[in-house]
Amino acid sequence: MPPDAGVTRAVGDGWRRRDGTGRGAPPVGGRHRSRVGDPTSVKLPTEGRLNRLVRRWVPAGIGSARLDPGRSGALALGLGAVGIALVVTVGLLWRSAPAAEPLPLVPAAATPQTSSTSVAETTTAPAELVVSVVGRVMTPGLVTLSAPARVADAVAAAGGAHPDADLDTVNLARPLADGEQIHVDAPVPPGAQSDGGVVGGGEAAATAGGGAAIDLNAASVAQLDSLPGVGPVTAQRILDWRTEHGRFDSVEDLREVDGIGPTRYERLKDLVTA
Repeated sequence: MPPDAGVTRAVGDGWRRRDGTGRGAPPVGGRHRSRVGDPTSVKLPTEGRLNRLVRRWVPAGIGSARLDPGRSGALALGLGAVGIALVVTVGLLWRSAPAAEPLPLVPAAATPQTSSTSVAETTTAPAELVVSVVGRVMTPGLVTLSAPARVADAVAAAGGAHPDADLDTVNLARPLADGEQIHVDAPVPPGAQSDGGVVGGGEAAATAGGGAAIDLNAASVAQLDSLPGVGPVTAQRILDWRTEHGRFDSVEDLREVDGIGPTRYERLKDLVTA
């Protein structure tokens, strides 16, 4: 019997009969044909064959490995998933939010240049001073002085005071202001400012005393000093004259006191008695 006895091949039908056991024989009642090219006739590998293929081609370490992250790993994975979800949500909300519109620029109010100029002109002192010097000076009138200047400069610019002018009550050190008037041993007109630069500031004091005439033979230095045009020096000279001559026989004796000229006498004769 040949080696292939009991094994027949049905080439046309695609079936094989290997031995007399009947395995591989077509089912009873007809032939089971397999046609070449029919996809329905392809047998898929069973689960056992898949496992054998995996064990054959996949390394043993990888095939038997199990992924077990544990509780800490599971917690980390959960937190990571939550973080990713938050990032995605914030990104979507950010993209959907309306873009902020830029605020319109408000132009700054232009400051007029004249304001700074006017302030500078107001605070800048004049380079020259023009003052009026009247009374017992050599050349009364307007004098022009370089700023800053004092009353003594104005009196000197007017030619100086008369020899008999009383300068005791004149504040020669007072700073001058542009446009003022200086009275040197002269009556102060009504409404004029009577300060340290004006000779004779005692007229208001004499008027405030009730208008009573001051007795030249009994007055003190303070009382005489309150008279207009009479300062401490002139008052002391009046007392010295009274001591030297005993007494004033008349008001006209004031003419003999050093420092009392005709102008000052005219101012004093109605304010004193002898």
